[in-house]
Amino acid sequence: MSEGSNTGLAAQVEAIAKAARMASFEMAVLPTATKNAILERIGALCVERKEKILEANRIDLEAGEKAGLSAPMLDRLKLDDRRIDQMVEGLHQVAGLPDPVGEEIERMSPPRGLDIRRIRVPIGVIGIIYESRPNVTIDCAALCLKSGNAAILRGGKEAFHTNTALAAIIGDALVESGVPAAAVSLIPTTDREALKVLLGLDAYVHCIIPRGGEGLIRFVVENSRIPVIKHYQGVCSIYVDKEAEVTKAVAILCNAKCQRPGVCNAVENLFIHRNAVDMHLPVIAKRLVAKKVELRVDAALLPTFKDWGIPCKEATDQDFFTEFLGLVIAIKPVDSVSEVVRMINHYGSGHSDAIVTENRETAETFLRGVDSATVYWNASTRFTDGFEFGMGAEIGISTDRLHARGPMGLRELCSYKYIIYGKGEVR
Repeated sequence: MSEGSNTGLAAQVEAIAKAARMASFEMAVLPTATKNAILERIGALCVERKEKILEANRIDLEAGEKAGLSAPMLDRLKLDDRRIDQMVEGLHQVAGLPDPVGEEIERMSPPRGLDIRRIRVPIGVIGIIYESRPNVTIDCAALCLKSGNAAILRGGKEAFHTNTALAAIIGDALVESGVPAAAVSLIPTTDREALKVLLGLDAYVHCIIPRGGEGLIRFVVENSRIPVIKHYQGVCSIYVDKEAEVTKAVAILCNAKCQRPGVCNAVENLFIHRNAVDMHLPVIAKRLVAKKVELRVDAALLPTFKDWGIPCKEATDQDFFTEFLGLVIAIKPVDSVSEVVRMINHYGSGHSDAIVTENRETAETFLRGVDSATVYWNASTRFTDGFEFGMGAEIGISTDRLHARGPMGLRELCSYKYIIYGKGEVR
């Protein structure tokens, strides 16, 4: 890229950020009814323009196939009638949720007599950097709009045409409602330099949320002058206890591993109590193999699997740290719930982990001890999702400690400020 074009690109991105900052002041005080009407209009336009969306998506899918994108990546990229309907349903759900802006968090009455109230306010301008999934364009715009934030979207090149079509719908709905189109902007280029420019605009952008592979997220963290909320990996684990109910364990594992193996809340590790190996593991392993899952098992289990006649490979230690994002699972036996807690805290990424057991005490030990954003008892890790949590949609999933953790919905897109009512007090 020439110096002139580089300068022009930087000016274009900065102009988008400045306009978003100006729009954010208007968004912060927009009435709830107006925000809900915009969301409903976006949904209606998605239905009206479904064929245009699908045509744009076909262009991206064909380009992705030619570029050699993996099957999981193509699955993330693909839109169909069902997924568009899900996006529209997400918009309806977000419109139906309580508006967090202005919500009183706390009230204080210090000795001086001041009436101090802490209330939720929008963060301001949020930059969302994402790959593949074009539904993120709608989901993130919806959550930012409802929480009173302006959004700058930067999707991946593999979904450029689909994202452009969806962003046009959002822009039209905003303008129809008398709201600046800059309240939701799509960076109109796939040039990586545009991303670098955006990540340096801390005068206008208040938060960056990257969604995608670990490489993208690390690039964002290393190059951003703006606070970043993220998770690097989804190395999720399920522990089958000696007091597990095997039918329940099989159903949960098959769902968590096989329903959509290329997503961050799919399970990658199976830990099983040694006393449950002979009773439960053959049933679990055979069902997984029937679903074409490759089993990578701890060396201690290799002779047992050979006796059972179940195909497998020997797992390396690195396998238990790996987000496979495909039909592969690593399996290791443990002697106790305390050992599995240590294992998950060692190998896991702090995303989502589950225990299958009928023993409440064992379950509570697991739930308290595993240091992850979401922990489950007798349920699939696939539920770690804003839509499934009743948030309507999610802006992302955080494994950070400040300020949000787990699926991020409307409240997680708010900061707060103090409003103080006085009667002439002076210090």
